[in-house]
Amino acid sequence: MELLNKLLNIHSVSGDERLMTDFLIEYVNQRKSQWKVQPEFYFGGEFHDCLLLKFGTPKTAVFSHIDTIGFTVRYEDQLVSIGGPEVENGFDLVGEDALGPIKCRLVEIDGDLFHDFPRAIVRGTLLSFAQVIRINGGFIQAAYLDNRLGIYNCLKLCESLENGWVVFSTYEEHGGGSVPFLLKFIQETSPIKQALVSDITWITEGISHHQGVVISMRDQFIPRKIYLNRIIKLALESGIPFQLEVEGSGGSDGREIQHSPYAIDWCFIGAAEDNVHTPSEKVSLLDLDSMLALYRYLMKHL
Repeated sequence: MELLNKLLNIHSVSGDERLMTDFLIEYVNQRKSQWKVQPEFYFGGEFHDCLLLKFGTPKTAVFSHIDTIGFTVRYEDQLVSIGGPEVENGFDLVGEDALGPIKCRLVEIDGDLFHDFPRAIVRGTLLSFAQVIRINGGFIQAAYLDNRLGIYNCLKLCESLENGWVVFSTYEEHGGGSVPFLLKFIQETSPIKQALVSDITWITEGISHHQGVVISMRDQFIPRKIYLNRIIKLALESGIPFQLEVEGSGGSDGREIQHSPYAIDWCFIGAAEDNVHTPSEKVSLLDLDSMLALYRYLMKHL
């Protein structure tokens, strides 16, 4: 779990993903010689803070967003949400401005959000939930399992992947925007017709802990049924535990794939969590293991 611990402790609020990008670049450069296939690696100014890895001759791309929810400091100790964080008086927040490190608490007053740091924080500073990682009883609990587990899944997939794109996107938690230019580059470089979204979904009345990874049949957006049927058939053949999700809200990078000008099938597949968008997101380790296993299987057989 050393890699996951490192991922969970990197600040990467939407719009400020640079620290995560730098970590991923260093990690790939250190580890790629040990992987089954050496990928072509794309990053830099034209990709903003996104990264792309191309293994062999891709048929499928896996997308994982590297940003998190958080808060922007406004005026008079006010905070503005980034994405959709749950808010509760007393949540610990951390960050850093030009004057030094920041650790404070979230204060909600009549629906407005504030911090209690003893000095003014430089306006525009981004704050995130303080990290406390707990692993016990078959669960992991921490802030930002969404989407650190999706990133973790992709990095583990890279170890054995022979053919495919692995794509680390930005901005997903607050409106998206990076996937369109990433898709354009992919389709001009080594085009694909199908994609998987490595992200984290929700525990609901139909989705439980310890029952396997979730294959989403729909959220606010609807994957093409013929592609979904292929994935479910392969999942059944694999023997890996999985659950089927049907929701009417929520979204992911799949939204932007569906809205793109390219005929690319997509499906969201990921472990489910409790306490969504809080400092104590909770995921079953069994479900995480099945997520890792199913991605390995699908990328060999799709």
